[in-house]
Amino acid sequence: MLDVVERILSAPRPQLLSRFTAELGRLVPHRAAAMQTGDCPRSPLKVVGDEAITQAVTSVELQRLVDRSEPGKALVIDGVLGGAERRLVLLASTPAVGKGAVIAVVPEAAEPPSAELELAAQLWHIASTDAGQRATDPGPDVLASSLAAASARAQAITDLGQAHAATLATILAVLRSGRLSDTVARRTATDLAADALLELKGVVDRDEVLSAEQAGAAFAVLKTQLADLVRHTEVDVELVDPVGDASLPQDIAHTARTLTRGLVLAAVDRSATTRLRASWRPDGSTLRITVRDDCPDVADAIPSRGLTERLTAIGGHWEVDAAPGWGTTVTAVLPLGVAEPPELRPLDRLNPRELEVLAGISQGMRNRQIAEQLQLSEHTVKFHVRNILDKLAVSSRGEAAALARDLPVEPVTHRSA
Repeated sequence: MLDVVERILSAPRPQLLSRFTAELGRLVPHRAAAMQTGDCPRSPLKVVGDEAITQAVTSVELQRLVDRSEPGKALVIDGVLGGAERRLVLLASTPAVGKGAVIAVVPEAAEPPSAELELAAQLWHIASTDAGQRATDPGPDVLASSLAAASARAQAITDLGQAHAATLATILAVLRSGRLSDTVARRTATDLAADALLELKGVVDRDEVLSAEQAGAAFAVLKTQLADLVRHTEVDVELVDPVGDASLPQDIAHTARTLTRGLVLAAVDRSATTRLRASWRPDGSTLRITVRDDCPDVADAIPSRGLTERLTAIGGHWEVDAAPGWGTTVTAVLPLGVAEPPELRPLDRLNPRELEVLAGISQGMRNRQIAEQLQLSEHTVKFHVRNILDKLAVSSRGEAAALARDLPVEPVTHRSA
């Protein structure tokens, strides 16, 4: 078993699942496995094994299984994985370091032996603890790709969320409309739902095409997306076409539609709104998106956090003019060029342990004193000091301490074993 642990812990992070399941197969023979982890923003869902199962696995399925798992235990349950009900073995762990992970295994036997299951649960806890520890100090390349993946995932979630919100709001408006008979309302709602499903199937293919869009054509797509909502809501919605033939990068066009949909939906959702006007205005190096409504209650007029994150991710900002009793004008200003990602501050490169050691350095403590206070060996402290100097690109402890003057850390205090 120690040899098994050594082989698992020596695996590179991308190979952890495949290495673990290979060793697990000697205890619990299985067809496939799927893992969801909180320590890898790049790819929190990973699968291995029979492609007939793994290619159909979704994050929604895994999250439902996560909710049924018990950390430290191996549970044999019946659950949905890969689009079908199956007998599953759930292994879950919440180690002291990291956010833990859950793995769902499709076993060959319906009832694996309890002794092997208990050993598998302990082995998974060891692997999860090591993975969580590695995740606390990622290399620059891993960090950069994780940030990029997290940003892309947030953008996709916002885009799809706003599209589905528009569809659901439109269906509700149709069903509530007093101008339509029950039969017509049901038929219209069914058609809207069918169109939304077709749109969802094609969204991935469309987004793979990287090109520019004319502002007028991009706005026309938005008008099509909101057409049914405009037709059936009680609010008077005016969508004003942009002037000119400015060309928009496709990521800007996508973001512009997402922001406009979100602002329009938010305004329509406020009960006192009777009229709103949405427009785009390309202005040299920026695109200005303005949504104006007449709702006298401006308390809820601040754009949502999701829209704000979507806007700031590309270097944009809000301009809000809200007058109680008169209405609100919200303008999103988008740059027509992709903003460079912000560079990490030097101190952001340090992991939590290195920050503790740096706090000791900034207090004028020597390595032996830091080691005593943190319950570490002096050799370990020297190792951390060397890493700190390398990461901060400084040559002395004094320079490192100078960088730490603005660091909001507590003074190093004695730790009990």
